[in-house]
Amino acid sequence: MSSLRRLYEDLRSISVIVIYPPGEDRDVIVQQLQRIGCRLRTVWPFPSAPPSQADVIFFQVSQDLTERDTWFAGLLDAGDTSLVALSDYENPTTLKLLLDTHAHGVITKPFRSSGILSTLVLARSSQSFQQRLQGKIGKLETTIKSRRLIEKAIRVLSENQKMSEAQAYEHLRSRATSLRVTVAEVANMMIEAQEAMEKLGLRGH
Repeated sequence: MSSLRRLYEDLRSISVIVIYPPGEDRDVIVQQLQRIGCRLRTVWPFPSAPPSQADVIFFQVSQDLTERDTWFAGLLDAGDTSLVALSDYENPTTLKLLLDTHAHGVITKPFRSSGILSTLVLARSSQSFQQRLQGKIGKLETTIKSRRLIEKAIRVLSENQKMSEAQAYEHLRSRATSLRVTVAEVANMMIEAQEAMEKLGLRGH
């Protein structure tokens, strides 16, 4: 019961923007979101840039979206906004548009009050999961890059200073400790210095 209460408290704290033409269809969406208690704002015509400070954006899917790849790319890069598509039709063209928007949820006409809450919750959950996943991927990519730098620096030390791999790593670690930086940062400095020397024709032996 407490988790359900927290869910509703969360939904009441979020900022929701509805980008859809005025009329009965939009009214159905807006009125249900108002019942849920979201902080709500409607926008039309379709804005040239993504609205700022929105936790969730409900938006109309139309042919105009084919020219808005950068619009949605900006939202995805930010990673903090859940996207719910409002679709008038279910045909191949519309489905392709839906995929291109990377929406976290979709509501198709005829719009009904039932289903809006569940779509909102699932979209928020999907966006949160996607954000956590992207964070893990980013950390993994950083780790892989760091390992490659360290391995390259170890090879440089082994070739130029006649150190064993263990000695080379210990040297990098020691310098990192004294400089109060990471081993990867020391490795990067060493590689950049080595490349600069090579460009000047001063490669050591």
